[in-house]
Parts: sequence; C-alpha cells; structure tokens
Amino acid sequence: MKIAFFSSQPYMQHPFAEQNAGYGFDITWFEARLEASTAALGQGFDAVCVFVNDKVDADVIQVLAAAGVRHIALRCAGYNNVDLDAARAAGITVVRVPAYSPEAVAEHTVGLMLTLNRHIHKAYQRTRDANFSLNGLVGFNMHGKTAGIIGTGKIGIATLRILKGLGMALLAHDPTESPEALALGVRYVPLERLFAESDVISLHCPLFQENHHLLNRDSFARMKDGVMIINTSRGGLLDANDAIEAINNGKIGSLGLDVYEEEENLFFTDKSGEIIRDDTFHLLSAYPNVIMTGHQAFLTREALAAIAGTTLDNLRRLSRGEPCDNKIN
Repeated sequence: MKIAFFSSQPYMQHPFAEQNAGYGFDITWFEARLEASTAALGQGFDAVCVFVNDKVDADVIQVLAAAGVRHIALRCAGYNNVDLDAARAAGITVVRVPAYSPEAVAEHTVGLMLTLNRHIHKAYQRTRDANFSLNGLVGFNMHGKTAGIIGTGKIGIATLRILKGLGMALLAHDPTESPEALALGVRYVPLERLFAESDVISLHCPLFQENHHLLNRDSFARMKDGVMIINTSRGGLLDANDAIEAINNGKIGSLGLDVYEEEENLFFTDKSGEIIRDDTFHLLSAYPNVIMTGHQAFLTREALAAIAGTTLDNLRRLSRGEPCDNKIN
C-alpha cells in the first residue's frame, strides 16, 4: 500500500518510520497540509494520512477519489475536519486513532492550570533578568477548590484522576455518566451548575455543530468571577472574542489554550518571521493571564508511538480487507 502523509513533521516521521519496519508500507512525506490546493498530491496513492488541521472537505475528497485514493487515515481522535458523508459517497473509508495517550493531554492540561495559577511563566522570565520580586505572583491553593470537567471520555477521566490527587472537588458534565468518573467521586451536574460552582473549568469534549462556541458570552456570565478556563480539546468550543471580553471585565481570571479556532493556518509551522494577520490571536497572546501553546498537549514519546502503531495497524487491516474497529464511516 502506498500512503501519502500530509502535515508531516520530523517528530512524527521518526516513530512512523521506526514502526513501519514491521509493516512495509510505501510512505511518502508531505510537509504541506491537505487542502484543495494540495489534494492532487494524492494521485497514485492508495491512502492519505492526515492530522487535525488538514482540511478534508467534500471538494478535497472529490479530488482524492478521482486520484484513486481509497482510504483516509486520521492520526488523531477528532474527525470534525473530515466530511464523512462525502467520503462515504465516494467509497473512501475513514479510520482514526481513538485514544493514544489520554494521560499526555491530561498532564498538559494540569500543567497549564498550575502555570497560570502560580504565575510560573512570569517568574521564569523575572529570574532570568535577576528580578526576584514576588509582587504579582500570588496564586491560590488548588486543594479544596472545585474543578468542572466538560466531557468525561478517556482524557477527561485522566484529568479528573490528577485533579483528585490535588484534593479538588470534582464536577463533570457529559451526556453519558462514566463509571470510572463516579468511582473517583465525581458529581455529574447540569452545565448551569458546573458554570456557577467551578473555580477551574476544563474542556475535554469533541466538537460538533451542536456545541460550537459552547463557552461564549452567555456561559461566561454564569461563571464565578475570576474563573480559570482551560481548553486542550478543540478551538471551536470556545468563542475567543467573547473570551477577550470576559477577560477585560474580570470574569475570566486566567485562560489556558492549547487549541485555537483559527489555528489551521498557524499551528505546527514556524511563523516567527512572518506577520500574523489575526487580531484576535494577537490580543489573546498579549494578556499576562493567558497562556497559549501550539496544539502540543498530545506531544509525548509514548503518544507518538501509540499514534504510529494504531494508524499503521488500521491501514494494514484495510489493506487486507479485515474488520477495523476504528472505522468511523
């Protein structure tokens, strides 16, 4: 099987190349994102392998199908960037990696919480400049505070497990209650109550049309003054402009983002020598109580190895005509 990898980076290529020794696929790496202007690169390949910011809409799928592509392998869990109906109509199978390292994302989530709370990012810069003043670095004890987790899949559960270790009271909201969460002492509550009672709110749910901008002006207004909000899930879950308004009026005390709704033309590439024409991004990145990371919550050696292993196994099953539990269309 010939596979075209889009949005490929060296840190991703190494674990795939290492594990492909046991599979023998013919892999070609493309640094470019998959989108309308690059879809023709799929010519001659049996499958394309894509990541979170590749744009696999109906137009792209039409080009891929005409080029002979039969499979789309997502090397991530989310699939809101793929038009599944168009893929089904074109006879293209779509598979994903449903879980690679929930702990990796959960640990990054809690890292953002601790960094924001204890102003570690500011203290780091100060001490480098021999400024040892503690003014402006006062945080709060997370022990005894209330954390609200929206989405209790594998990543949400891993986050809850860590926060329980910190001694936080745990609230959650999810259409389906998890026995694992209940065993941790988590209380499932309506969103209204989670917003009203949580000192820290963290998003761990997939993005659908129904929950687009789940966190917006109205939901911020129902939260505690000075609430901490973390999003390591999908950028579209949070209205960034409404968040800026909530920061300005003191409703949001601190904001940690590993995802951003307009990230597809920003993240995973070096833009340090370019002018970023995104006023919302510039405003967010200028706030001292906002930390943004470039969609790196998943980025551990263990997670990369798991992503490679599951993706290649998915493709081998498809190449052999075997059932694949990770098929999503």
